[in-house]
Amino acid sequence: MPRAAALNPEQVPAESKPTLDAFTKNIGFTPNMMATFAASPIAFNAWAAMFGSLNKALDVKTRDSIGLAVSEVNGCNYCLTVHSFTAEHMAKLQADEIILARKGHANDPKRDAAVQFARKVIETRGKISDADVTAVRDAGYTDANVIEIVALVAVYSLTNFFNNVFDPEKDFPAVTPAGSI
Repeated sequence: MPRAAALNPEQVPAESKPTLDAFTKNIGFTPNMMATFAASPIAFNAWAAMFGSLNKALDVKTRDSIGLAVSEVNGCNYCLTVHSFTAEHMAKLQADEIILARKGHANDPKRDAAVQFARKVIETRGKISDADVTAVRDAGYTDANVIEIVALVAVYSLTNFFNNVFDPEKDFPAVTPAGSI
């Protein structure tokens, strides 16, 4: 059961409204997570700015795969439903690739290195080894790309933590926990 209500359009603070309206226009509806997050214009707009900027990082398959891996580690069912949907419909990942990403891997060797690295970053709270950095660089990622992977882990974790705390009503079809697949 949600711990905070999603705001109705007339309840959205004026400072959050342009950001929420932009997401609604882009997505075609207002996700419950965003309608809840909008209650704090400071936090919501900061998250949206970082999230929007990072949508230019890497490619959509890698971003969604990282989102799936991070959300699985953080146990965020809301984000797993969103990322599973977008991975299938926007990134065009196959069902087996979505499950593989949730488990911290990918079929593509370069994407696999990024997803494994992202999973290690979240599991170790950033205390990764030199070998972990070398592995992602050897797969073809620049230092700028490695920074983007870390930033994606951070922004997805913020979203995971928000959703784990407030438990908004799910907007997308439920998914089975990866550990039971």
